[in-house]
Amino acid sequence: MIYDVDIAKQIAKSLLQINAIILQPEKPFVWASKWNSPIYCDNRKTLSYPEIRNYIRQSLSYIIKNHYKGANLIAGVATAGIPHGVLVAEELGLPFIYVRSKQKKHGKQNQIEGEYKEGQSVVLIEDLISTGKSSIEAINTLRDSKLNVKGVASIFSYGFTDSLNNFKNISSEYISLCSYDYLLEEALKSQYISKDDFPILKEWIKNPSTWKK
Repeated sequence: MIYDVDIAKQIAKSLLQINAIILQPEKPFVWASKWNSPIYCDNRKTLSYPEIRNYIRQSLSYIIKNHYKGANLIAGVATAGIPHGVLVAEELGLPFIYVRSKQKKHGKQNQIEGEYKEGQSVVLIEDLISTGKSSIEAINTLRDSKLNVKGVASIFSYGFTDSLNNFKNISSEYISLCSYDYLLEEALKSQYISKDDFPILKEWIKNPSTWKK
């Protein structure tokens, strides 16, 4: 779900400008899932650009203040969600925690790092949502610790049907600043891709698991 069209367009423009997004339909990337993908997304690069980093911080904070009202705790998904989560928590004046993918094998064996109390209302920050697996695992960890997860806010999402269904199955939602559809529109407008590339890139999102196999 996209919260604001103007924000989505600006984020798309920024990601393309700094090459945080690479689109190459003729030479696809191979994901860990073995899917062929015409897109590579590296939102970590936004941290190196203060103006873009600040815009992302302000936009995520805007969503939390206006949509996830009542949140009194911010969480980040390790590792990519941590820096943006910290920035959002600072913007909103809220405490911050982060969720590991697995429990530590030493010390106190924490999976959630930071101070929190049962019953707090938390918004989870992600940099990227594909199938939603890592976010959903983090949501379940937070819920197991008796925290009220209001939802997820991410920088970018592909908008896969699988991710929508996966979040629906756990009665949660996610909101992204930008999505694949808005990215393609901006890429075409800025001539980052050609008119011939556009339908190929649109086709991928329909069935990414079997594309070009």
